[in-house]
Amino acid sequence: MIVVDASPAVHRKAGLGRYAEELLRALIAVRAEQPEAHLPIAAFYHAADQADTVVLPPDVPRLTSDHDHFSWRLRALLAHHLNYSQDAILHAAAAAQALPSPQLFHATEHLLPRLRNVPTVFTLHDLIFKAYPEYHLPRNHLFLQLAMPFFLRRADAIICVSECTRQDALKHYRLPEEKMWVIHEGVSPRFSPNLSAAELNRVRERFHLPERFLLFVGTIEPRKNLPTLFQAFKALREQAPDLVEELIIVGKQGWLTDAIYRAVHVNNLTGLVRFVGRVDDRDLPAMYRLASAFVFPSLYEGFGLPPLEAMACGTPVVASNTASLPEVLGEAAILVPPMEVGDWLQALRRVLTDAALRRELVQRGLQRAARFTWHQAASATLQVYEHVLARRALDHAE
Repeated sequence: MIVVDASPAVHRKAGLGRYAEELLRALIAVRAEQPEAHLPIAAFYHAADQADTVVLPPDVPRLTSDHDHFSWRLRALLAHHLNYSQDAILHAAAAAQALPSPQLFHATEHLLPRLRNVPTVFTLHDLIFKAYPEYHLPRNHLFLQLAMPFFLRRADAIICVSECTRQDALKHYRLPEEKMWVIHEGVSPRFSPNLSAAELNRVRERFHLPERFLLFVGTIEPRKNLPTLFQAFKALREQAPDLVEELIIVGKQGWLTDAIYRAVHVNNLTGLVRFVGRVDDRDLPAMYRLASAFVFPSLYEGFGLPPLEAMACGTPVVASNTASLPEVLGEAAILVPPMEVGDWLQALRRVLTDAALRRELVQRGLQRAARFTWHQAASATLQVYEHVLARRALDHAE
């Protein structure tokens, strides 16, 4: 049995949760296409009493732990430092559900239990805590500083969600390249430009969306670089107030947000910049589709899924030209230096006024987004599982 950590999905952890949920669903779908495959897929999650399991496929076997978030992280860290096995936790969780013993564990949220006899795959999403330590809460930064070397060294295989992330890992850690795989994330088919007028009207009315607005989607935290966007939006409103009415910010509140909210007031944008919080997945495609443009000024992304989702909905994108974003978005977006307010202002004016450019960006965006599917990601991930299991069997044979 292959066990995939669904903890970030059931605990609604934004990007990591989207990855775990979509990958798990796609793995099960691809497995169903492979009647010869003999290892089933199961989900694992900790803090079972706090889990929102509606995001999991209804028939997927579930292994759970009652450890809360803090104790689960602390136990994993201590297990790696003291080199004691946590295999018994997985085996007990499987036995409690009368399931076979786990034969592989896939860690999806930067937390890998210390497993000695169960081979492991570890997904590395990013190394933001290395690039921008000041943008992490001290406790989280300390945990990753202490734990990440163990996770990366002891995983049998490492899946990097972009070549940028792989290069960052090689830069900061001495890792054998042969155990590192680049597997891009995917875009769910529900993100599409083909939405009914009724659906678009429903979402517009629910969120009181104006006719012309800019949209940002992501956790509200410092590395998303929202104050720079606020300055460019302010300048745009001063120069051409009829081009766009509001800037809509979708996403849950993260950490170190005081300066972000303060920047709204400093720039006299109260009532023009609107934070709507987390939006249900069923409403998000229409929000993308209704936006005049999608804006993503992030300083660093390990992959950057929201701009691709916007492209899949037929919305032109303006994004930063840093980290993984050029790799993921290619020439389908206008890419701008993240801290250059003047460049952002110019890019926004272009995308809002140049009809030919908008049509070109929409077409390129649809083509670009179509290249990234969860089915492809799952198929490639299963190949990693098979490689790890074959390698472990060979090692035991020797």
